[in-house]
Amino acid sequence: MSFTIHSTLRQVLANSTAREILERHVPGATTHPQLDLAMDLSLREVSMYPESGVDREKLQALLADLSKIA
Repeated sequence: MSFTIHSTLRQVLANSTAREILERHVPGATTHPQLDLAMDLSLREVSMYPESGVDREKLQALLADLSKIA
């Protein structure tokens, strides 16, 4: 599966490599107390919330690393 800006958190977290990449870019993301509320949001949608800690640059870096998953 290739990951895009439209991939949901649920899809990212279902892949162990993608999960590690997310945690590297956004430390604590996989254990955030409100994670359940965001599971069906796309990465783009998550980045729209300032409290997510995912700004435009971080989102681009995350997507670049996710695109390397075979």
